[in-house]
Amino acid sequence: MQRRHFVRNTALTALSVSRVRGANDRVNIALVGCGGRGRYVARLMRESSPNVAYTAVADVFRKNGDIAREWAGSDAANVQDFRRLLDRKDIDAVHIATPDHWHAIASVLACQAGKDVYVEKPTSLTVREGRVMVDAARKYNRIVQVGTQHRSAPHFQKIAAMIQRGDIGQVKFIRVWNYANHTLNMRAARPDGEPPEGLDWDMYLGPSPKVPFNPYRFLSTYRYFWDYSGGYITDFGNHRLDTMQQIMNVTAPKTVSASGGLYLVKDGRETPDLLTVTYEYDGFIATYEGSNLNGHGMGGRTPGHRYYNARGESDQPNGIAFYGTDATIYAERIGWEMFPEPEAQGSTRPRAASVKRVWENNEEPTKAHCANFIECVRSRKTPAADIETGHRGTSIALLGNIAMRTGQKLHWDAVKEDFTGSPEASAMLTRRLRQPWDLIKL
Repeated sequence: MQRRHFVRNTALTALSVSRVRGANDRVNIALVGCGGRGRYVARLMRESSPNVAYTAVADVFRKNGDIAREWAGSDAANVQDFRRLLDRKDIDAVHIATPDHWHAIASVLACQAGKDVYVEKPTSLTVREGRVMVDAARKYNRIVQVGTQHRSAPHFQKIAAMIQRGDIGQVKFIRVWNYANHTLNMRAARPDGEPPEGLDWDMYLGPSPKVPFNPYRFLSTYRYFWDYSGGYITDFGNHRLDTMQQIMNVTAPKTVSASGGLYLVKDGRETPDLLTVTYEYDGFIATYEGSNLNGHGMGGRTPGHRYYNARGESDQPNGIAFYGTDATIYAERIGWEMFPEPEAQGSTRPRAASVKRVWENNEEPTKAHCANFIECVRSRKTPAADIETGHRGTSIALLGNIAMRTGQKLHWDAVKEDFTGSPEASAMLTRRLRQPWDLIKL
């Protein structure tokens, strides 16, 4: 199916689904990418609001598509090529949970076909692709929600208000971290071979370079390779870097520098097992730490407090720390804590009365994020993680990778979305799409 086919039908199809819906109007969704994450979020999407149905599924691997169809119902269409679904007028929205290298193409084609879109993070594989996605959403008047579910967590909005009011003093340093120990079950590199039965390997590769099938390039380990992902920082880091920007009320850094690489994990991956990035914003510095060599992270626990993805008795493998002059806040997906700054002996400046040792747990926000998307499909309001917001959040993760790969301190022009004075880094803001899968213009 050619690009011109979608463009020819855009106006008619978009008009048919642009109306404001009632609160209980049925919303029919197609799931594109039927792996574990896609099916998990699809279940929450269906549970999040009345009268939501998955009426079609698509996956290049028939096994995943069959599993998803069994869950969705026997009436659901089941195809390998998602483009076969885009002409269907009974589909209102497309839920994209493919590997990262397909996000932009699938999203843009869905917008052209008049469908609203829920796309998993990271928004895109490159910065340029993310901007093309924003442009498509605006041109075709589509609701596009990115799966950065922290944006639907009330406690992050509460923390943002506290910090912007100055409740913890002046915040000049923020630390973001993701830790997981991949050395505990380290595996050797695996040889190339034949794709499993039912996998359309050429379409899986899609716009990325054509290479032989390798099991590590597929399913959960695709994030090991630059052709399909940005690794740990665009997977786990994307959430927390976006939340850092939300809380600090910023959209882009001025400079970025990084160090990292492959230090211990030798399983054939390309993306780093250790990465540190420093971002300079107007008025503060933020750092990112992504380690696959240790799972402890920050460490230190409050008795009775729940920590996201914690496995031991004292680890904090993921989080964001805001260091203020009067207090420090640790924040994560399901809770937050505040630690008053110890007053120096003989200090003449009293600590703010609002600064107390507090902590609270909160609900995991993915279901709320799904409900927000469905509500916006019906009301046409701007979603919590609109595509522009999602693009900005993903971009800073991508900039960290580019800084590491070039070994340069890079200066970022957020208006032009380009680096100043580094053609090598600028070239990494986009990629050449492989034919015949070059279905969008970058």
